[in-house]
Amino acid sequence: MSSINKLLDIMQQLRDPETGCPWDVEQDFKSIAPYTIEEAYEVADAIERNDLSDLKDELGDLLLQVVFHSQIASEAKEFSFDDVVQAICDKMTRRHPHVFAGASINDAEAQTKNWEALKSQERQQKRQLKTSNEFHPEDSILSSVTAKLPSLVRARKLTKKAATVGFDWTDAGSVMHKVDEELSELKEAIESDDQEHIAEEFVDLMFVMANLARKLKIDPDACLRSANQKFIRRFNFIEKSLHTKSKSLAEATLDEMDYLWNSAKRQEKTYKEKNNQ
Repeated sequence: MSSINKLLDIMQQLRDPETGCPWDVEQDFKSIAPYTIEEAYEVADAIERNDLSDLKDELGDLLLQVVFHSQIASEAKEFSFDDVVQAICDKMTRRHPHVFAGASINDAEAQTKNWEALKSQERQQKRQLKTSNEFHPEDSILSSVTAKLPSLVRARKLTKKAATVGFDWTDAGSVMHKVDEELSELKEAIESDDQEHIAEEFVDLMFVMANLARKLKIDPDACLRSANQKFIRRFNFIEKSLHTKSKSLAEATLDEMDYLWNSAKRQEKTYKEKNNQ
């Protein structure tokens, strides 16, 4: 624990009103929340690149965010870093009775169902003080899916949560039929030239695609990040190729850029084939 205590001491010194860092002293929960989200994405990026050295650094940056939030809370006498650790230890012990309490769970699927059941019990316990029988949004099983998530990630999580109570398509094939249906509706909307209708149908298609990703057991947000990187890589190839010819993007025709794009694709395919041999 000496290392974490050292980090806690560093953060306490950074937040000292008289001798600390002015920037750190000025921060609050809301101002550093975007950095917390950014650091989580940088952890995911390091994992996708399989850069373990970078992952070590990014995990440290993410840990710092937890320490930062905890220090602010401690100054407000709300909770401390120790309270954060104790809370997650209690939660993990409570939600894994098959490991810590002698309960029997056969497989991962049964564990997932049990996990959701335990979370539901926790939500009910939090509502015990309510005297009204009226349904509130926070009573929903969907309430645990935070609105702060990226929309694509949240769509996947919302439908996954609904699936735990049986509100789901039977398989990926049934989702594909819905994809075809939504695509046809989008085409009709485009023909109508009604921008509001187009946006509505486009979003419906995206939402169904998030469902399809869940059924195919892939992370749509991670896939989109990968697609972004692939686009950057291939477009950089176009820029580099034109640069060697002393030609700018503005001077190149679409046919030229398309040819170079396809050249980049061929190079990537050849590279993959060589590495898979």
